[in-house]
Formats: sequence, C-alpha cells, structure tokens
Amino acid sequence: MAALAFASAAPAAPRGARASVGAMFAGRTTPVLVVAHRACHNPAPHHGMAEELPENSLAGIERCIAIGVDMAEVDVRRTRDGYMVLMHDDTVDRTTDGHGKVADLSLAQIRVLHLRANEGGADAPNTDLRVPTLEEALATSKGRIALNLDVQAGLYAETVAVVRGLKQEDGVVVKQAAGIGSPLLADTPPFDRVPFMPVLSGPDDLDAVAVRQSAGVRRPVAIELPRLPAASLPPIAEAAKRAGVRLWANSLWDGFIKGMGGDVDALRDPAAVWGRMGRAGITAIQTDEPEALIRYLATPGS
Repeated sequence: MAALAFASAAPAAPRGARASVGAMFAGRTTPVLVVAHRACHNPAPHHGMAEELPENSLAGIERCIAIGVDMAEVDVRRTRDGYMVLMHDDTVDRTTDGHGKVADLSLAQIRVLHLRANEGGADAPNTDLRVPTLEEALATSKGRIALNLDVQAGLYAETVAVVRGLKQEDGVVVKQAAGIGSPLLADTPPFDRVPFMPVLSGPDDLDAVAVRQSAGVRRPVAIELPRLPAASLPPIAEAAKRAGVRLWANSLWDGFIKGMGGDVDALRDPAAVWGRMGRAGITAIQTDEPEALIRYLATPGS
C-alpha cells in the first residue's frame, strides 16, 4: 500500500455497526458513508491486519466489521442447482483454483474450490477459504453491517427472495441501472421489497433520471453515479439533495468522476480526491481502500 499523506494517529473508534439501512441512509450524523468494494480484501495495516483476503469472502466481511466500515458490497450469482453464491465473474477462474462458469457448476462443485487471495488471478496464492453462499453472508452481516448486493445476470427475484426469507430486508441495498425511460424502479417488484438504489444510466439528462427515480411512492435510499465528467455532477448532486437521498460514487481504480481521481490518488492526497468528492455532494463512497478512507474522514477538517 502506498504511504498515506495524512496523519498516522491511532485509528478512530469504529463508526458503528449500523446494519439498519433505513437508519443509516436516512441519517446525517455520518456525512459520508464508507462502502467497501467486494468486502475488505485489501490489508488494513493500522488495525494489525496485514494479510490480503479474497474478495467476496466471509473473512472480508468480518474485516469490514472490525475496522468500522458502514457497508460491504458483494456480488451475487446462481449455481446450476439454484444456490446464490458470492462471485463477481461469470466464471470461477479468476478468484478460485477451479475452472468453469458459476451457472454450470453445482454448489458442491464450487464448495471444494479454494478462494485466491485479494482480487485473484493466476499468480495469487490459494487460501483455505471457500466461496460463501448469500445465506452465509447474510448470517454473518446480520445486525453487524449492511450489505450492498450487486446482483449479476439479472437474478434480482431470486436474490430478494433469499433476503426476505431471512427477514433481512433492512440489512441490504439492491441496485439496478435506470435510464430516462425506466419505470419508477423503487416502486417496481422485486425492488419494492428491499431498500433500492438506481444506478443512473444514459448519455445525458442524468439529473432528470435522478429526479424521476426519486418521485415514486417509495423513495430510493441513494442514487449511484456512473462514470461521468466532474462538470456533469452539480445538477445531479442538487437533485439528490432536494430528494433527500444519498449520492453514491466510486473512487475505485482511477475514479468514476473524471477529473477527481481514484483510490491510488487518494492514498497520496485524500483531500484532493475523497475530500473533493464530499465537497461536491457525494455522501457515500465505494472504495477498495476503506481503512484509509475511514482514517481520512476521522481527521479534523475532512
């Protein structure tokens, strides 16, 4: 990890296990929510956690809880025999020591595979950890941390059914792309049964999409930004503010807001990236460096 530019004081006390999405997203006691991308797979050295963990793992969720992350993002896919598991790619090749499409493998076949460290790849070492089911992830997070479920392959009905079966509707956020022609998704099944967040989509008029998606009977808990130039942000931020919903942006990789930078830049100068995002109206940041973001937000004047 690159050296952090801000003070290396002792870590702040945990931000709290705000597992209630309704309370967490509606409240303003936490100006910026910290969301860990694919759970906390990167080291958290200031908490004495130097090892890399596999993405989308139960251990990664536990690390998020330990360091005080507000929400862990995880990816959901379905096995051949109908079980929902945590996996981003359509194959297990990158993140495990196995091969094949998730949809072509049974849960038993996936269970024997070992997760690779961090973001995986052929050179990443194997771990003793296994691919978790969505039910296991929800059991781990219940009452301790909220989960953002990034549902792959359009499996929304199945995913929401698992969440509702475990009575954890207020412990998750589900998202889906929304354009100017989309219906009011927060009012549309199955999104009307869980906290919902539209991801703005379209070549332009994204502020109009934000206004429209916030105008239904059920209000979304947040609005997620796609990749866009910084000049396009102000009207969307104003629309989110007027609607009383959080505005979610990614600082992943080179950053989703062109001109503001991403995680690598933020490790060198957090105020120039995360600070600028906050000043521009972003109230939830998804990052691969959650510990660094929490430490920055705890510094005076951040």
